[in-house]
Amino acid sequence: MPKKTEFVIATPVLASLDIQRSVEFFCSKLGFTKIHEEQGAYGIVSSGLVSIHFWACTDRKIAEASGCRVGVRGIERLYAKCVKSGIVHPNAPLAKAPWGTQEFAILDPDGNLITFYEPADA
Repeated sequence: MPKKTEFVIATPVLASLDIQRSVEFFCSKLGFTKIHEEQGAYGIVSSGLVSIHFWACTDRKIAEASGCRVGVRGIERLYAKCVKSGIVHPNAPLAKAPWGTQEFAILDPDGNLITFYEPADA
């Protein structure tokens, strides 16, 4: 038995006003794969070891106050793709953060802030 608990993965669950639209956004704009889509209930997308879940919500203010951080490899390539798609948050272009990461953020169609990051020395 391990001597301590080790956390190994986290899965964000974001508010969605339209599950189908959320799933389509992450698949078409970011290259995720649809795992589950039940309009008005729940959705899941996945890419590699990263899954993002969506719960049906009717209050946009909840989504606009929510967000998550997703670690990536090859952040410059992802950033270029997001710039081309016009989804980079205007106040969060690719930049080095004081805590040692390169990162940028996007807003999904419901206002969730998704920040992508990579160690700056990667």
